[in-house]
Amino acid sequence: MSREDPADPIALFRSWYDEARAKEPSDPEAMTLATVGPDGRPSARMVLLRGFDADGFTFYTNYESRKGREILASSHVALCIHWKSIRRQVRIEGDAEPVSAEEADAYFASRPRSSQIGAWASAQSRPLSSRFELEKRIGEYTIEFGLGAVKRPPYWSGFRIAPAAIEFWEDRPFRLHDRLVYHRRNGAWVTERLFP
Repeated sequence: MSREDPADPIALFRSWYDEARAKEPSDPEAMTLATVGPDGRPSARMVLLRGFDADGFTFYTNYESRKGREILASSHVALCIHWKSIRRQVRIEGDAEPVSAEEADAYFASRPRSSQIGAWASAQSRPLSSRFELEKRIGEYTIEFGLGAVKRPPYWSGFRIAPAAIEFWEDRPFRLHDRLVYHRRNGAWVTERLFP
């Protein structure tokens, strides 16, 4: 990070993300999403970043999946994006809100047809008796939609995480890493540096 840090963490994130997309060999949009279950225990898994702007960071999922149910019950989430090839990491904490139906429809329409049918066929996070059960459901929905457009399932949509804090971490020699945190306070970003 330069000594002259941007006042806007989204601008800094965009710069790092663009560099990662150019240099990261596999899935530069992959990020860990942590949610909290009804028992208060955290749960983490990988999801894909599908957009970001001043309003937040967006990903899509089945709202009936474990992560979907947990977010709908408690909107407090955390993200962690690690780009090993450029030796950088970004941590984001905030609240998740559902995206609009229009946004979800537009993104769903942009997905490959096989992924659209898969969204209908998979009862995500629920028990599966055998791989054949999933393949059978894929076949049934393939027949149902035929050659026509595949509409978005009502339970499939996206979340936007409105960040309350964003931490940028950059590897430095001798483990003297560079850490800069942005906190949103009264609608403005305030920064602080942290010891490695």
